[in-house]
Amino acid sequence: MNNQTLQFTTPVMQHGSRCWVVLPDDLPRRWGEKSHYYLTGEIEGHPFRGRAERKDGVFILPLGTTWLKDNGVEPNQHVNCHLRLEGPLVDELTTDIREAIQADLDAQAFFESIAPFYRKAYLRWIESARTPATRMNRIAETVQCLRKGQMQR
Repeated sequence: MNNQTLQFTTPVMQHGSRCWVVLPDDLPRRWGEKSHYYLTGEIEGHPFRGRAERKDGVFILPLGTTWLKDNGVEPNQHVNCHLRLEGPLVDELTTDIREAIQADLDAQAFFESIAPFYRKAYLRWIESARTPATRMNRIAETVQCLRKGQMQR
């Protein structure tokens, strides 16, 4: 998986009070097959963070009413999007953490599926270890928690 930026132009879709942009259909090829993706970047030059989800067989990125209003973006407007996966990503981790997580496919899949907030919390806890032995123990405990599907230790 890599963190290359998606760059595309698309209209803002609307159904009822809900608005979104449709993402390119090659996300699974680019970033691996997932039920959702946490994205960050810019839409029409404005900062954006959000969770892409499947809708009717395509990935969409919902746009909140407040974000639309604050940034002067309207339904049916064509917008330029520059989006990438929000980290930390497994490939970006220090070698010891990356190798431990990648050694357990269930732990890796779960790590990649949880919100960046939870990923960062695990990493902060590991990085706050004062000794190499404590760090190793925390990495092992993190992998166990991830394997069990725990968002927090």
